[in-house]
Amino acid sequence: MTKTTKNLLTAGVIAGPLFVITVLIQELTREGFDPKKHPLSLLSLGDLGWLQITNFVLCGVLAFASAFGMRRVLSPGRAGTWGPILIGVYGIGLIWGGVFVADPAFGYPIGTPDSAPAELSWHGILHGIAPAAASLALMAACVVFARRFAAEGKRGWVIYSIAVLVAEVVLTSASFALADYRLMFAGGVIIWTWIAAVTAHYRKVSA
Repeated sequence: MTKTTKNLLTAGVIAGPLFVITVLIQELTREGFDPKKHPLSLLSLGDLGWLQITNFVLCGVLAFASAFGMRRVLSPGRAGTWGPILIGVYGIGLIWGGVFVADPAFGYPIGTPDSAPAELSWHGILHGIAPAAASLALMAACVVFARRFAAEGKRGWVIYSIAVLVAEVVLTSASFALADYRLMFAGGVIIWTWIAAVTAHYRKVSA
């Protein structure tokens, strides 16, 4: 493995955990932010909103860069094409979410109406594409990598990948049903950590 490939993969290992840690710190310290009531995207608003915008963009760039490293270590073979593409879409989704910010909602930032926006702005509409694209890309990646792991005889990784997919679907669905964004974030933590672990795995076995 070349130094460049190693660095690209390292970027992918860092992306997910860095995003999660940064969000958690903000959720615990931002005045008026309620993790149950407010989606994490709202952290991009207010005086300190630049922190989450930077988090979206930086982690997106890291994830996108890692797609090129994964392409180098996975090709040829199963997941050699779609694995990197899906990781790249995940990275673009994060960047997109930072560039186009969400609209104020449910009383956040403090002083805004305690309800959903009556009408979405153009950037709010564009922002809404980001989480859907990133989540769908990673869920598809769970299947793509599960097939590769199966071909490699790595049963534990197959089970892990499918379990992550199921957890993401269940927690996201429950989040909407129970109006509790903590469940959606928990699903995100699970799948963002999974892709970081997968990247770390191939960084190790390809060294």
